[in-house]
Amino acid sequence: MIWAALLAQAAAASAPVPLWRDPVHDGAADASTVRDPATREWVMFYTNRRADLPLADEKDVSWVHGTAIGIARSTDGVRWRYGGTAAISPACTGATLWAPDVQRIGGRWHMWLTVVPGVFRDWNAPRFLVHLTSRDLMHWDCGERVDLGSDRVIDASVAVLGPNRYRLWFNDERAGKAIKYADSRDLTHWSVKGTVTDTPGEGPKAFRWRGTWWLVSDAWKGLLVQRSTDATHWTRQPGYLLADAGRRPTDRAKGQHPDIVVVGDRAWILYFVHQSGEEQAVRDPRWHRRSVLQIAELRERDGMLSVDREAPVVRPLR
Repeated sequence: MIWAALLAQAAAASAPVPLWRDPVHDGAADASTVRDPATREWVMFYTNRRADLPLADEKDVSWVHGTAIGIARSTDGVRWRYGGTAAISPACTGATLWAPDVQRIGGRWHMWLTVVPGVFRDWNAPRFLVHLTSRDLMHWDCGERVDLGSDRVIDASVAVLGPNRYRLWFNDERAGKAIKYADSRDLTHWSVKGTVTDTPGEGPKAFRWRGTWWLVSDAWKGLLVQRSTDATHWTRQPGYLLADAGRRPTDRAKGQHPDIVVVGDRAWILYFVHQSGEEQAVRDPRWHRRSVLQIAELRERDGMLSVDREAPVVRPLR
């Protein structure tokens, strides 16, 4: 009886699989997760893809356009509830919102958001980044469009390097989808400095953990990992994280577009998974559009990161 009670307690404290499934369109992707000190909640922002949109043409990608930014909230990192969509004015953005990056800097919340100015049936459209600010993580004030010298820029990741020193990593689609970076001293004016890697990819996430800078990006065949002592010169880790499909239901495809949450000496990776490997995809040819968010704990050993996607995540984000 004691062991049964302990097992039940551990199960109740373990993250569900999937961690989050969007209740509106079932297309959650591209998470950015922060801790709100005002409510003592974890707040997850994500691209709310319209995976359930009926389309006659399989090549029509309207379903990944016309997207809002969904919100999920949790007090314990285990049980999540839907929090609606972020209040973002279309006057300073557009019809399609992708891949938010949310940071607490200088006593205010900041969001760097990918914008597509319309709903398109193909991928041939301009894309750019917009900077927004908020005091409550719900209502967002218009900021400036970020000038990075390209009309096809997506997927921002911003980090503080030091006092009045900020760095922004992004995907420049005009440069073969290379990951580039830009620097700023005021979070408004940015100067592009160079390319991190010529390996094509998207969804870069930069973070500092255990005395090292890390950059994890989606290479479409798993997640590419790079490490650095100065956030400028990078060493590539062999192989890719989450490259092989998992065995658990809803986790049977490669991991994509990472988000990293660091709490003390521990770190967790949130990633999205397309549902192409599920039984429903056999009966429904459009089921592969659906995507869910999963969580796993990052492990570091001898300067190498690893992830065991099959391992239960007990008391995540603690």
